[in-house]
Amino acid sequence: MPTHKETQLLPFTPQQMFDLVLDVEKYPEFLPWCVALRVKRRGESEMFADMAVGFKMLRERYSSHITWNDLPIEEGGGYHIHIKDAGGPFKFLETDWKFHPKGDDVELNFRIDFEFSSALLEKVMGAVFTEAAHKMMKAFVSRANNIYS
Repeated sequence: MPTHKETQLLPFTPQQMFDLVLDVEKYPEFLPWCVALRVKRRGESEMFADMAVGFKMLRERYSSHITWNDLPIEEGGGYHIHIKDAGGPFKFLETDWKFHPKGDDVELNFRIDFEFSSALLEKVMGAVFTEAAHKMMKAFVSRANNIYS
């Protein structure tokens, strides 16, 4: 099961990065392979969304359950966004974003862990997983620079 973890120190506030990642409706504007996104239901600290992704000749749609909360002081404070598969081509999918204050900056901790339910998709997508995760992170950082700089 592929897993990718990444930590970056960025010149933004935890609130700015939290808001940017939680603004899922904007993903098709800047996130590679995201061709459409629709929020089905939104509450105080959770939402359900459908995302359509395209890569070369593959097109897939999946649903996700997104939750968020403040992080306690003993964990460094900041915010946490957790995304879990709620239907689609995955046997398993979990993503975590944590945003900790570090002076005037934010320490962003990102983790994605998934497994496709189809052996064919696993073979095709598993090979480019790390590259895709890096491109996704670069897209979020670029978006933050465009909005906040």
